[in-house]
Amino acid sequence: MTFARVALLAAAFVVAAVVSPFSSAGSERVALSVAIDGAIGPASSRQLKEALDVAAKRDAAVLILQIDTPGGLVTSMREMIADILASPVPVIGYVAPAGGHAASAGTYILYATHVAAMAPGTNLGAATPVEMGGLPSLPGGEKDNAPAKDEKDATGRPVGDAMMAKVTNDAVALIRSLAELRGRNGDWGEKAVREAASLSANAALQERVIDFVAHDTAELLQLADGRTVDVAGRKVVLATKGLLVETLEPGWFIRLLAIITDPNTAIILMLVGVYGIIFEFTSPGAVAPGVIGTICLVLGLYALNLLPINYTGLALMLLGIAFLVVEAFNPTVVLGLGGVAAFLFGAAMLLRVEGPGFAMSWAVIGPAAALTLGLALLTGTYVWAARRNPPRVGGAAMRGLPAEILDWQGGEGHVLAQGERWRAKADEPVAPGDSVEVTDVSDLVLTVRRRDAARNGARQ
Repeated sequence: MTFARVALLAAAFVVAAVVSPFSSAGSERVALSVAIDGAIGPASSRQLKEALDVAAKRDAAVLILQIDTPGGLVTSMREMIADILASPVPVIGYVAPAGGHAASAGTYILYATHVAAMAPGTNLGAATPVEMGGLPSLPGGEKDNAPAKDEKDATGRPVGDAMMAKVTNDAVALIRSLAELRGRNGDWGEKAVREAASLSANAALQERVIDFVAHDTAELLQLADGRTVDVAGRKVVLATKGLLVETLEPGWFIRLLAIITDPNTAIILMLVGVYGIIFEFTSPGAVAPGVIGTICLVLGLYALNLLPINYTGLALMLLGIAFLVVEAFNPTVVLGLGGVAAFLFGAAMLLRVEGPGFAMSWAVIGPAAALTLGLALLTGTYVWAARRNPPRVGGAAMRGLPAEILDWQGGEGHVLAQGERWRAKADEPVAPGDSVEVTDVSDLVLTVRRRDAARNGARQ
């Protein structure tokens, strides 16, 4: 009995010795860090979502969201804000490195974080909405579709003010609600939206826009330690001092997404895809153009599906490409000009909303339209020349060729044409040895007539 107790205690000791190191290692919490660098878009939204999922699965103490952005798409910004508000892991917003900024959409995201901080030499603000889409800006000029400054509507209000007022008021309501949720300065947030105000790091601290200024992540975690924050409806006291910081790098898919979701890149991918498939159809068996074209077309359509696009603009672009393809095989000039016009208007209307880093550029649209028209005209020129030249192969190529009667009986016989023996028929009397001319080919039977008759008919 004593032996059994000793064995049981020994087994318990061994289990405790083996399990305890893993338990202590598993209970050690870390601070995960993810950097949003560049324009806010679908790639940024997905990167933050994946980082929050990893932080929740690993039960991280906090997620440090390092921000350096000129702004971006409102749709992606709202997705990121919703993810932060629903996160079970506290999110520390940190505008860094020195020289970075959290402009436009970045300001809203910083307001949404549980703790907001900035590095010295950074700034935030200029959160006025500029997302209304339209014709892309010409270099050095205003938008072509922008109303004149003195143009008034029926109520005496400048044209365009009503729509922008709605957008601005919505943005003000959003930033004020975030300020109330996190206990930050809502008045300055409204000023940033209505007047495009900006603040340096120290000024933001004085205005109660951020919680503190930190030189690096170690100081950031030290200053955040002990703060009480509201995380998904529950109060959490942060214990961040001395935490190990682990950086989450974006995967290959997020990097690819950041490239293809540029609307100009998406348009180029679609053009390459369409023309690759067209080339494959016109030259069956080439394989490579069809494969590359299909991949590019799918990537382009996937990218546009992630962007807030106007489907009327997309339809106009596809219609313009279709017109140019028809123009290439049936030159009419009208279809070519109509195709270019439809393509340009469609590209200009493509984005329903715009933001920094997400706008159509004439530097892409113009050359793309010119190249498409040039290819259509070049193809049309070759097609027109091929139609005017006499056929070189097939039955049509034999019309007008000379032949010699080999044997003849009644209205049928055999002739020698191009060194080959052919069955032939004629509507006039001929005899062996006569020179004739081929006028038609049907079911491997030549229709011939006397050459002198052909020449007489030509003279008449």
